[in-house]
Amino acid sequence: MEFKKGRVVSLLPSGMEKKWALPLFLISFFAVFLVTSLNMGLLSSVSTIDSVLSFLPSKFSGDRSAIVLESKLSPAPATNVPRLAYLISGSKGNLNQLWRTLHALYHPHNLYVVHLDLESSVAERRELVARVANHSLFAKVENVHVIKKANMVTYRGPTMMATTLHACAILLKKKKHWDWFINLSASDYPLVTHDLLFTFSKLPRNLNFIEHTSRLGWKEDQRAKPLIVDPGLYMKSKSNVFWLSPRRESPNAFKLFTGSAWMALSRDFVEFCIYGWDNLPRTLLMYYTNFISSSESYFQTVICNVPEFNNTVINHDLHYISWDYPPQQHPHILGLPDLERMISSKAPFARKFKMNDSVLHKIDEEFLGRRGEEGIVPGGWCSGEPRCSDIGDEMRLEPGPGSQRLTQLMDRLVRSNNFKMNQCR
Repeated sequence: MEFKKGRVVSLLPSGMEKKWALPLFLISFFAVFLVTSLNMGLLSSVSTIDSVLSFLPSKFSGDRSAIVLESKLSPAPATNVPRLAYLISGSKGNLNQLWRTLHALYHPHNLYVVHLDLESSVAERRELVARVANHSLFAKVENVHVIKKANMVTYRGPTMMATTLHACAILLKKKKHWDWFINLSASDYPLVTHDLLFTFSKLPRNLNFIEHTSRLGWKEDQRAKPLIVDPGLYMKSKSNVFWLSPRRESPNAFKLFTGSAWMALSRDFVEFCIYGWDNLPRTLLMYYTNFISSSESYFQTVICNVPEFNNTVINHDLHYISWDYPPQQHPHILGLPDLERMISSKAPFARKFKMNDSVLHKIDEEFLGRRGEEGIVPGGWCSGEPRCSDIGDEMRLEPGPGSQRLTQLMDRLVRSNNFKMNQCR
């Protein structure tokens, strides 16, 4: 190309002129932009330059380097199947119970953090690590992670809340893409197969399932105003919380909420609590350090005091829980007489169960299709012989009867007028 009397004359063959006009313009533009930016100090690193170059189509970027860059930046294949990130926690004597719950929940697309607290024996904790490492499917997929440095957990103190946040941080570090965090104990059990994945695939990813209320009642005087200290924060052996004086007044800088310790949180909200670009999660973490049963109030109070998230709350904990009357600290132990009520609740989880209770065998047989103590709940992903010993298509879901119950529950909670009426009241 040359200039003659104020006009541009192309020296390219006529058939190539249009083909190369756009590439030559783009290359010239970016060359001038890069030189100018480097001189002005706008681009200070190679990574910044790479991010600028990534806007170029690959055929303009060079041969081999363009392929590498395109491969590195290309998004994962689009899918509507959500990824669930679980915490399953237990204590002394809960190893086999936790192991059973893990198998009943397992799907290769999900993530799992398992934790036996410091009250459990060293032998139990080592056995859990060995079982996960030696499980052929878990070792192949690498989606089950053991918290090896165990935490001391006191249910009535803040240590349970701290362990939940610890698991959230591990899950954020382990995988960049997951959609909901669900915390369970070893004494919880699913009432549905992988129908939860199928049902949640139809929901907005920003929803948070947290049972909550601002009507504190007796809890204001017996939980909010007393000051407690949990020795589990600084001792290696478990002991009861103890009370300090004087009592404190109810706060007026934020509104208190309470509810269930079991929940399903969106990744966005988990990131807000862990990364804390607003100071409220940290402020409330310090406040709830001296609060009785803070695991039943911390997340409720955080989410309901943040306008960005308080319109995403579903007032339900996805559990069937039965309480004795008058209510005790722990819920009623579920058995066969409770099975019909569990299923009728349409909840995906129930608690609290005794280890190897006959009702668990009934749930396995009639609702999960699970066989044996270490049987995996079968699904569309299963492959190999014996069945589910290998992974086929992990995105293939086979909705079962539980999907109908869950859809009815979501219709009542999410797709009804009650959705807004029950938020942060």
